[in-house]
Amino acid sequence: MITSLGEVLIDFIALQEGSLKDVRSFEKHPGGAPANVAVGLARLGIESALISKVGDDPFGESLLERLREEGVKTFISRDREKHTGVVFVQLVGAKPEFILYDGVAYFNLRKEDVDVKALEGSELLHFGSVLFAREPSRSTVFDLLSELKGKLPLSYDVNLREDLWRGREEEMLKDIERALKLADIVKLGDEELAYLEGRGMDLESFDFRLVAITKGAEGSELRGGGISVHVPAYWVEPLDTTGAGDAFMSALLAGLHYSGLLASGELGREGLETIGRFANLVASLSTTKRGAWSVPGIEEIRERDEVLALYHLSRR
Repeated sequence: MITSLGEVLIDFIALQEGSLKDVRSFEKHPGGAPANVAVGLARLGIESALISKVGDDPFGESLLERLREEGVKTFISRDREKHTGVVFVQLVGAKPEFILYDGVAYFNLRKEDVDVKALEGSELLHFGSVLFAREPSRSTVFDLLSELKGKLPLSYDVNLREDLWRGREEEMLKDIERALKLADIVKLGDEELAYLEGRGMDLESFDFRLVAITKGAEGSELRGGGISVHVPAYWVEPLDTTGAGDAFMSALLAGLHYSGLLASGELGREGLETIGRFANLVASLSTTKRGAWSVPGIEEIRERDEVLALYHLSRR
C-alpha cells in the first residue's frame, strides 16, 4: 500500500474562461493534490490510503463517499470546528489558476488525528507542501516525517502555492528546504525549480534517490543514480490540466512499484526512461477529462507500449 498525507477538498471549476469576477457558474469536483495521487494510484491498480481531515459537513461527506468509491482507504478525521476545504479554479485555455481558501479542516490536522494504522504495511508515504502553510498541520506533518525518515521511503511533491505564504516567503523556503532534506523521491515543475534555484536552492546538494521535473509540453526529466534522462511528452489535445502533475506523480510511484524499484534497487537509464514514459502517458491522458480525478484506469491502458515496457522491466 502507498499512503498519501495531506489535503482533500472540493474544486469548483469555472465553466467559462476568463476572470473569476466574470464567471457565473462552476462545476463541483473532488481534489487536493495528495488525494489526487491516492485516487490515481488506486485507478492504476495500487492499494492506496489517504490521511487527511474534512469538516463535519456535506462536502466532507461527499469526499469520503467518493474516495471509498474509488477504492482508497480513508484515515480521515471529521472536524466539528472547521469546514471542508474548497478551491475555486479558473481555466485560462486548459491551464488552471487557483483561489485556495484558508481556515479549513485540513489545516487543523493534529497529531491525534493521524491513525498510525494507515502506515502499517505501507511501502511509501507521499506528501506535499500545502499543509506547511498553517499550524497545527505544519507541526503534525513535520513531526511525522521526522519519525519516519529512514524507516519508510518518503516522496514529496513541492507543489508551490505562494498565495498561502504572502509576506512569509522566507519561511516557505525554509520549510521546503526542510522537506527536501527528509524526502527520498521528489517531484516538481520546471517553474518551481526555477523559482527555488533563483533563491539560491541547489537540488544537487540534497541526497535524493529520484527527482522528477515536469515540463508540460516538453515532457519530463528524471534524475537518479547519477543518471539524467529526458522523456518526451505524449501529445494530446488538453481539455483541463487540473491535477495533471498529480496524475504524473501517481504514475511515477506506480511505475516504481510495478518495476520493483520503489524501495530499493538500481534505477538505471532504462528504468528511468520506462517509468518516465509511463508517467508522461498517464499525465497526458488525464488532461483530456475535466477535474483532478482524471487518471485512466489500468484496464484502459493495459495494452499500451508504455505499460507493457513496465511489465518487461519488472521481469528482469
